[in-house]
Amino acid sequence: MARRFIVEADGGSRGNPGPAGYGALVRDAETGETLAEVAEYLGTATNNVAEYKGLIAGLRAAHALDPAAEVRVRMDSKLVIEQMSGRWKIKHPDMRPLAAEAKAIVPPGQVDYEWIPREDNKHADRLANEAMDAGKRGEQWRPKVPPGGTLAAGAPEAAAPADDALAEPAATGAPAVGWGAADLGTPATFVLLRHGETPLTPEKRFSGSGGTDPGLSDVGRLQAERVAAALAARGTIQAVVASPLRRCRETAEVVARRLGLEVRVEEGLRETDFGAWEGLTFAEVKERYPDDLDAWLASTEVAPTGGGESFAAVTRRVALSRDKLIARYPGRTVLLVTHVTPIKTLVRLALGAPPQSLFRMELSAASLTAVAYYGDGNASLRLLNETAHLR
Repeated sequence: MARRFIVEADGGSRGNPGPAGYGALVRDAETGETLAEVAEYLGTATNNVAEYKGLIAGLRAAHALDPAAEVRVRMDSKLVIEQMSGRWKIKHPDMRPLAAEAKAIVPPGQVDYEWIPREDNKHADRLANEAMDAGKRGEQWRPKVPPGGTLAAGAPEAAAPADDALAEPAATGAPAVGWGAADLGTPATFVLLRHGETPLTPEKRFSGSGGTDPGLSDVGRLQAERVAAALAARGTIQAVVASPLRRCRETAEVVARRLGLEVRVEEGLRETDFGAWEGLTFAEVKERYPDDLDAWLASTEVAPTGGGESFAAVTRRVALSRDKLIARYPGRTVLLVTHVTPIKTLVRLALGAPPQSLFRMELSAASLTAVAYYGDGNASLRLLNETAHLR
C-alpha cells in the first residue's frame, strides 16, 4: 500500500514584488508527524511566484522521501490550488513554467490539491517568514536543531559532513548540520564532469545550446582520455549520463567506453541558450549589447539578447533533472557529463547559496565536481573543479 503524505506550503513577499521567501513541510498523512521542512529566501519576487516556489519545494521534499507516495497538497493560496487543479487557466507568463515544473515532480495520479484557510497553514507561513527574516540578515534559512541535535528530515541542501575532522560546529554552538541524524544509507552521488575543450573554449566564447554545437578539439579529446583513465582507476562510477550536446556526448562516450558502460542522454543537462550572444566573447557582447549584459549580470531572471534562456529558467530544469536522476539512481555513483552552468547550478543548490554565486565559481574544461544526495533531501558538496588528472 502506497504511503500518503500531506504537503503544506506557503510563500510571501514583503511588497509585491519585494523581499520574498517560501516555506513547506511534509507530514505523514496517518500520524501527522512532520517528516520534512524546507524554506528559502528568494530575493525580490512577487507573492504568487513565492507561493509556487513553496509548492515546488514541498513536492520535491515529498518525492525525495518516497517517489511512489500519494500526496495531498494543502495551501491557502486559492490561485495556486485552482490553477494546479486545472479549474482556472494560468494566464500570467511567469506562472506557466512554475506550474509546469510542479506538475512534472509528482505524477498527476498521485497528487491532489485542497484549499485551506490561512489559519490552518501557520506552520508553512512561519517557515516562509523565517526564510525572509534570514534573507534580511543576509543569511540563508537553516532548520532549527531540536533537543538532542537531530534535524527534521528534508532540511534543504544542508551539508552532511563526510569527515568529522573537516566539519566545523555552527557559530551558535549547535551541532553542525547532519550531526546526530539517523543513518540515511548510501547517498546518490553525482560526479559532475565538464566536457573537454572545443575550439571555442580557449577563446572564451559563449557556447550554449543555441549555437553551432561544436565537438571536441584535439585537446578536448586528450582531456577526455585522461579523465576516463582517472575514473577507471577510482572504480566507483556505476552509470554515465550526458547532456544531448555533441561535446558532452563525445566526452561521455570516451569515458563510458573505458568503463564498459552505456551513455544515457538527459535533456535537462544541456547548457544555457545564450541567444544572440552565442559564439561571441564577453568583450564583444559588452560592446554590442552593453545594457542587456548589465541587466543579465544583475539578475538571474534576465535572459540573454535574442530569445536566450535566463539562469533562473536553467535552474528550474536542472533541478527537475536532478530529482529525476536521484530517483532513478538511488544509492549509486553516477557520472553526469554536462556544462558550466548546470554544474554551477547543482553546486549552488547543494550549498543553499544565493543565485549570484553562479558568477563566483570557476570550472575548468574536463574538471570534476561531486555532490552527494541523501535520503532526507540534504546534499553534501564533496569536490569542486578538480583537475589533477589533466596534469
